[in-house]
Amino acid sequence: MTHISKDRARAEAAFKKLQRAQDGEKAKTEYEAESQSVREKTARLRTLRLAKEALDSEPPVKEKAIAASYKPIRC
Repeated sequence: MTHISKDRARAEAAFKKLQRAQDGEKAKTEYEAESQSVREKTARLRTLRLAKEALDSEPPVKEKAIAASYKPIRC
């Protein structure tokens, strides 16, 4: 009986070790996917911020006032 229980204990230990390795790979994959997502969001937000800053830094366009006596020329 002790021979069977030793074999079973070894098998269970090997199974748990394999399971931990698979869990580690899964966690690593999830971590990398989350990191990639954060980098993409950061790049998108940076682009939007730079575009807004570029628009805000340009001097506002002043429209010329049209004189009240302005009449279009007819051809």
